[in-house]
Amino acid sequence: MTGSNKLVKSDYTKTALRAFYLQNGFNYSNYQGLGYANVIYPALKKYYGDDKVALTKALDDNIEFYNTNPHFLPFVTSLHLAMLDNERPEEEIRGIKMALMGPLAGIGDSLSQFCLAPLFSTIAASLASDGLVLGPILFFVAMNGILTAIKLTTGFYGYKLGTRFIDKLSEQMTVISRAANIVGVTVISSLAASQVKLSIPYTFAPDKVTNASQKIVTIQGMLDKIAPAILPVLYTLLMFYLIKNKKWTTYKLVILTVIIGIIGSWLGILA
Repeated sequence: MTGSNKLVKSDYTKTALRAFYLQNGFNYSNYQGLGYANVIYPALKKYYGDDKVALTKALDDNIEFYNTNPHFLPFVTSLHLAMLDNERPEEEIRGIKMALMGPLAGIGDSLSQFCLAPLFSTIAASLASDGLVLGPILFFVAMNGILTAIKLTTGFYGYKLGTRFIDKLSEQMTVISRAANIVGVTVISSLAASQVKLSIPYTFAPDKVTNASQKIVTIQGMLDKIAPAILPVLYTLLMFYLIKNKKWTTYKLVILTVIIGIIGSWLGILA
C-alpha cells in the first residue's frame, strides 16, 4: 500500500467515538462544519505532525458547511482519513465527503429518530407508567449503547474500505469522485426544485374583451411550460453565486431572502 501510513486503527476508533462531538459548535453559517473539524482534529494533528501550516489549512478546509447524521459520520471520517493517509488528492476526498453527507443523513435520521427512539421510548414509557425506574434507565442505556455500536461499526467499515481498496481503485478514484460529485449535485438540485417555494402569482387576460369563457393567462404557468421550478433553481443559483464569489455568510443570505420575500409579496409579484 502506498501512502504515509501515519494513522493506525486506534486513531480511527478514537475519531469514531468523537462523533459524539459533531453537534458542538453547531451554527447557521456552516452547521456541523466546526464539529466535523473538531472530530478529526486529533487524527489530523498526528498526521501532519509539526507542520502547523498544513494542519491549519486542513482544519480551515474542513470547517465548511456540513450536515449529516452523527451516528453515521464515522464512516465518512474513516474514509476521509484513509484517503488522506494514502495521499489521495484533496478534490477526491472532498468529493466523497460531500457526496456521502446527504444519503447517510437520511439513513441515520430514519434509523435513530423514527425507529430506535420511538421503539425504546414506548417500552420505557410503559415501564415508567407502572412505577418502574428501570424505564428511563433502559431507554438511556439501550439508545446510547446501540448508537455507540453504530458509530464504531460504521467507522471500522470506512477504515476497512479505505485501507484495503484505495490502492486497487486508485486508477478509478477520479471517476468515483466525479460520480460522487454528480450524486451530490443531483441531491441539491432536487432539494432546490422541491423545497424552495417561489412563484409569480400575476395573471392577465390576452385581450380586453371580458366574458365568462375568457382564458386567463398566468405568468407562472408560462414559466412552468418553459422549465418547471425555474424560479427556485435560479434563486438557488443566486445563493450559490453570492456564497462562492461574494463570500456571503448564511446570515446575509437569510436577510436578503426575507427582504425579497417581503417586498415581492407587498408588490404582489412573488408568492
